[in-house]
Amino acid sequence: MKYVFFGTPAFAATILERLIRAGMPPVALVTNPDRPRGRRKIMSPPPVKELVLGLGAGIDVLQPERIDDSFVSQLAAYRADCGILAAYGSILPLSAFAVFPKGIAVVHPSLLPRYRGATPIQAPILAGDPETGTTLFLMDEKVDHGPIIAAKRVGICSSETYATLAGKLAEASADLIIEFFPRYVSGDIVPQAQDEALATHTKKISSADGFVDLEKDSPEKIWRMVRALNPEPGVWTMQDGKRMKILEADLFDGKLVIKKFQFEGGVPRIS
Repeated sequence: MKYVFFGTPAFAATILERLIRAGMPPVALVTNPDRPRGRRKIMSPPPVKELVLGLGAGIDVLQPERIDDSFVSQLAAYRADCGILAAYGSILPLSAFAVFPKGIAVVHPSLLPRYRGATPIQAPILAGDPETGTTLFLMDEKVDHGPIIAAKRVGICSSETYATLAGKLAEASADLIIEFFPRYVSGDIVPQAQDEALATHTKKISSADGFVDLEKDSPEKIWRMVRALNPEPGVWTMQDGKRMKILEADLFDGKLVIKKFQFEGGVPRIS
């Protein structure tokens, strides 16, 4: 089975490392170009590229600014059976799908069709859901819409944060691919259409969405937001005319306890 892996952030790097260590390396990695990072704006590679270079796995790394006809021809030259996509971060044209006889399989960290869209990891924490999951499906022209190959449930504990849940979902996604993707490629699994009646959608979360009013918003709501929206875009409020980030919080006897905070221009402080 020959495949091309599409992915960029740490979530994708966790999955790719598991695939490589399971004896399922891709013939090529497609990821975003190197970008400036940090306050000094130093050009840095995306996490998946760092992983591949660090492992010395001998995998071609492709970093197109645009998926144009020239790049699609480059993909076709690998003669891969399929693609696997995990948080790539760029839109693929239909011409890229046609390169792969078995299509492009996507891992989306929710139980589709629930929580389609940009923020499926944050959404169940914000909603107070007891569980979420990850889904392996075939990409089509609509967002998170294609037929499902397999799915796996993941529990959400009461102290779950974006970081801890993202880690659990990345590991579960790798398990899903390792167990079910070869079976799909061999024809043992027929993907099933999603139930559109059950579809829900998430949106990109802005800094403005992270504002909380300590007097008016419920402690439960603020606690969920702190766990779901840190480190980005973060949760903030106004105190004595100053913007204050709430970095860590807890809930005791129905009351919000701010454990770590930072005023604008200052350093993080522990309560």
